[in-house]
Amino acid sequence: MAKTISHIVKRPGRLPGEPDVEIPIAEDLVTVPGSPTRERDVSFYSREYPIETQNIEKAADREWGWTIYTPEVLEYRKGHDVANKPLIDAAAVSGDIPPTVSPEAGLDVTDSIRAKATDLGFGEVGFTKYDRHYTFESKKKWARFSSAICLALEQDYDQTQTIPSLEAEYAHFGTYEIAGAIALELAAHIRSLGYHAQVHSPNDNSGIYIPLFVAAGLGQLGANGQLLSPHFGSRARLLIITTDAKVTHDEPIDYGINKFCDTCQVCVDRCPARALVKDRVWWRGTHKNKLIYDRCRPVMVTYEGCAICMKVCPIQKFGMPEVMQHYVETGEVKGKGTEELEGYDLRGKGHFGPGELPHMGKEIFEFPHGTQTDWLVTQFKEKLAANGGPETEDAVEFAEKLNVLVGRGDDAQSDE
Repeated sequence: MAKTISHIVKRPGRLPGEPDVEIPIAEDLVTVPGSPTRERDVSFYSREYPIETQNIEKAADREWGWTIYTPEVLEYRKGHDVANKPLIDAAAVSGDIPPTVSPEAGLDVTDSIRAKATDLGFGEVGFTKYDRHYTFESKKKWARFSSAICLALEQDYDQTQTIPSLEAEYAHFGTYEIAGAIALELAAHIRSLGYHAQVHSPNDNSGIYIPLFVAAGLGQLGANGQLLSPHFGSRARLLIITTDAKVTHDEPIDYGINKFCDTCQVCVDRCPARALVKDRVWWRGTHKNKLIYDRCRPVMVTYEGCAICMKVCPIQKFGMPEVMQHYVETGEVKGKGTEELEGYDLRGKGHFGPGELPHMGKEIFEFPHGTQTDWLVTQFKEKLAANGGPETEDAVEFAEKLNVLVGRGDDAQSDE
């Protein structure tokens, strides 16, 4: 059944020189621009329960993950980390580099930065206030400047459709490498305009980036926990550059995603880990579908990054203009219930079409939790219980490891 159109969102083409695109939003999908948010709750949680990078809070499973990779994935990840290290190191000091000229008084440089970013290959570019509520506790003293330039680099379409696979991981991590490099080029351009530029690396995140992208009008939060952007859905890698440049901030947009995801539910139904939930909840001030980390993480590590929730999203597969036009014309979710959208292969388990899910034994969900210290304490207690007291050789060895780790802190970060 055809739907009444509420409004049409007009966006620039994905690449320089491409025509603008128009996205029709059905009346029954309209909610609010961006995400439903309670600003007082966002402020409260940021103040009383500040967020922290998973490289610290989840360091135990980060380390464990390296022991689960297949030999091929392990070899590739090691190479990726070597390639990424100089990019991460350069980003870490980027905010300290002074501008190369004095700025032209009163000149708004938004268009210059946007044009340079698209020339470098970024498919989505937006500007917003840098909201420190979403900065990791360990990065608050590092993060500088008041405006955020939100940048999304599309990863290869064909490789993404092979999810989960090593080929898809090439697209995943390879895009991070490209994004990290060209972000440094964009930062140099901003300095040539007379301003500072601090690159927040996509491989050493300074905080949660999606709320900034939503605020900059570059999409809305999907039920899969990912940014669904106009041109390529969640098939992108995100980073920001903060700056003191004179820029004009964009505004959040209602793309109809909040209600569309409630109608679609394909990612929720197709997740092999059953890590996505149907109903939205208020979480740290945002109304969202809350992913179950303890179910997602072990499956993601075991099966080449998983990301089936990305693969089966129609916005990723077909693009937002086509999906929303199809919904307006038919009232249906494009591709839902079809093999083209919902089918996937899982290594060692076979192919799963619409309505079919793999069985995951409970053992896959038994993995280290918390910081490295948390996990060593848990293991220490288990050793004591198993061996009858603290004087066994194993117990003493664990106590020594724990003392060393507590002494240096849990701030050693791995790139993942």
